[in-house]
Amino acid sequence: MNTPFILETSGLSKEFKGFSAVREVDLRVRRGHIHALIGPNGAGKTTCFNLLTKFLSPTAGEIRFNGQDITGLSSSKIARLGIVRSFQISAIFPNLTVIENVQMALQQRAGLTLQFWRRLRVLDRLQDRANELLAQVGLEAFAQELAGSLPYGRKRALEIATTLAMDPELMLLDEPTQGMGREDVEMITQLIKRAASSRTVLMVEHNLGVVSRLADCITVLQRGEVLAEGAYEEVSQDERVRTAYMGGGSMTREGSHVH
Repeated sequence: MNTPFILETSGLSKEFKGFSAVREVDLRVRRGHIHALIGPNGAGKTTCFNLLTKFLSPTAGEIRFNGQDITGLSSSKIARLGIVRSFQISAIFPNLTVIENVQMALQQRAGLTLQFWRRLRVLDRLQDRANELLAQVGLEAFAQELAGSLPYGRKRALEIATTLAMDPELMLLDEPTQGMGREDVEMITQLIKRAASSRTVLMVEHNLGVVSRLADCITVLQRGEVLAEGAYEEVSQDERVRTAYMGGGSMTREGSHVH
């Protein structure tokens, strides 16, 4: 673990029938940082996430986690190594209570998912930790509510709790504030900041206000390639980035979205 970078890609590429969705992407995510992946629609952000978590296999290139080549590993093995992705595929069971959702994630992390005959005893044992996680995301008052009845922003908070229950070393967040009003955006932004205090976060996010407040480093993708990389102040002043987003206009922070 000599490298300061927890996740690195070199020449990462994905083609679909001759179309290059991701092309020669070199990405380096520094340990303990929040790293944002941004870009216009069709830039290749979600495809890149799918490659990192092995929902897709790359056409070419290499992925390294903690210095280990994980390019050929399955998505389940990558998750066991400590890379956990949230929001793209919901971890919420709507007919279970909020606390049961977190307990199920804790049970999975403990490798007890197949021991159904021990389920009640195991879930009871994990209740204290589940309560701690709910307190971290402000959901302790909703513990006995059905997850499906939560408002949208609270469901996202529950997804953060279930992701944290997996104790990831690297958390991948896919559009965490998409479709939210200002109040929910603020809540989720604060939750991500707290979650990142003890782990690394890589996020795809359209809301530049959120990105500017959270990200230590930003990688901008355009047409599957890295267009620019750096801190928000640096990237936001890059003419190529401004042109890619809005024809050369300014990239404003507060509440701004890129569509």
